Amino acid sequence: MADSRISITTEFIKLDALLKFSGLAETGGEAKILIQNGEVLVNGEVCTMRGKKIRSGDKVSVFGDEVTVV
Repeated sequence: MADSRISITTEFIKLDALLKFSGLAETGGEAKILIQNGEVLVNGEVCTMRGKKIRSGDKVSVFGDEVTVV
């Protein structure tokens, strides 16, 4: 299980953009599919909203790989 921290300089980042930016998904299309299939957890709960606003302190995980937004 890989844990890492992703630093953002804005108020929030959308979930699909975070997956791509962090490397949890290789492409935006892959991020979309992961989210639609319920493979993405935000703070431990399944999230199927691509545009979900992820803010500092949120934890996002896919298949056991987790990133924390700071």
